[in-house]
Amino acid sequence: MSDPSVNSSEVLRLHQLKAIHMKIRLLVAALLFSIFVNAQMNNERLETLLTQQVDSILGTPGRWQVNYQKLPMMVVTDEANDRMRIIAPIVGVDELNKEMLLDCLAANYHSVLDVKYAVSNDILWCVFIHPLSPLTEGELKSAIEQVYYGTATFGTTYSSTPLLFGGGNGEQKPKPLIKKT
Repeated sequence: MSDPSVNSSEVLRLHQLKAIHMKIRLLVAALLFSIFVNAQMNNERLETLLTQQVDSILGTPGRWQVNYQKLPMMVVTDEANDRMRIIAPIVGVDELNKEMLLDCLAANYHSVLDVKYAVSNDILWCVFIHPLSPLTEGELKSAIEQVYYGTATFGTTYSSTPLLFGGGNGEQKPKPLIKKT
């Protein structure tokens, strides 16, 4: 029947401890889930972070004009499609020559790491494009800085950071790999 060495109050205490442990596990799981869900980037969180990282910000959720170290930029998001962009205008395409365009293409491969030079609406832009929800605060800070430096170094070193990926030591502009025949 029952083991005389096991007291009914001990059995009750054991059941209570198991119930407490289960509640603790559920609370920890709920807390971790909450942290994960709240950590995802959205327009509200992005606007809060932008306000902390840029000199000025104007606009509505998903469409902001910002200034960072006196450089105007735009931040555009599409929450429904989980995309975002930080863009800064550089120059009109009518002011570009072939060598500048080739330098931009080479820099896209070697020296403007997470940003790129791109043409839209007859303007050359420095752009950062990324999925919105997984964007971290550190990635946002880096993106703003890289758009700034990619724009500021256009025409000289064409770089977004001091790091060059496979492009040499930075003393020379990257050269196109394909030669005319």
